[in-house]
Amino acid sequence: MDIVYTWVDDSFPGYLEELNRHAADPRDLNPNRTRDNLDVIRYSLRSVARNCPWVRKIHFLSCRPQVPAWLNTDHPQLNVVHHDQIMDPAILPTFNSFGIVSHLHLIPDLTERFVYCEDDMLVMSPGLGAALFAPDGRPYVHLDTRRVDPAPDPARASPWNLALANADRALSARFGGGGRRHVVHAPFIMDAAACRDMCEVYGPEIAATRNAKFRGADNVPPEFLVRHHAAETGRAVIAPAALSRKVQGYVAVENFAPWTWWQLRRTASRAPLSVTLNDSFGDRPNPRVVAMVRAALDRWFPDPSPFEKT
Repeated sequence: MDIVYTWVDDSFPGYLEELNRHAADPRDLNPNRTRDNLDVIRYSLRSVARNCPWVRKIHFLSCRPQVPAWLNTDHPQLNVVHHDQIMDPAILPTFNSFGIVSHLHLIPDLTERFVYCEDDMLVMSPGLGAALFAPDGRPYVHLDTRRVDPAPDPARASPWNLALANADRALSARFGGGGRRHVVHAPFIMDAAACRDMCEVYGPEIAATRNAKFRGADNVPPEFLVRHHAAETGRAVIAPAALSRKVQGYVAVENFAPWTWWQLRRTASRAPLSVTLNDSFGDRPNPRVVAMVRAALDRWFPDPSPFEKT
């Protein structure tokens, strides 16, 4: 199978100016979603090189012309793709991760089933590959214990929670139920046929999402919608709770150093199959915490990958 990454770095020349030109809501300028101060993607590729020998090709999706300076773009297993190669020029530029993810299955020369790995995720063990599939060969859907709030307050809820509620309502209109469980923060299988089905069945919701330059109140998160839709239609299987707990390791990287230190220590002791380092720094990252997390990354994955320039 292939792996697909989405990546952005707001330190790229001109990016912040473009972002500010289009932003209409202060939440659109949240640096947590566009910053790359920890360079996690480098270590994520190291983790894939160590623990995912089954990978055929890695597709690296970014806004043109963004590519990390250290990335070995000549490597035969690496395919750099820019938004304008798979997205309608009329909706570009986009700063909406939901809209971007809804296009992943359109990447050329992509395996029918592929792993979507966000740029803050690390593969900690070779066991992750087996944990993505049920014994009958269908992809597992790994769910959290938390449930979606089906009616969040539009004035107070985050765009993420509003989008989750929209997706939950769309699924309920088709399959019944409501208040579905959150999906875990971890790499997961995307099935191109399921993605195509999602875009057709939920056409108005996907169109609204793709046309929004930022996450909006009428959006849906494809990473949530496609997995629940696949499970409802039998394309995928809900994973056992114990396995989902093993798959997910989650660290909210915050400026309060003792809290982030404790999360890193606790996560390492749990030995999950993957770890997500979620940027929760706010406007001004604490240099001590940045150094602490970088040191942990260097301990976990000290060896450069073939995808780094020598």
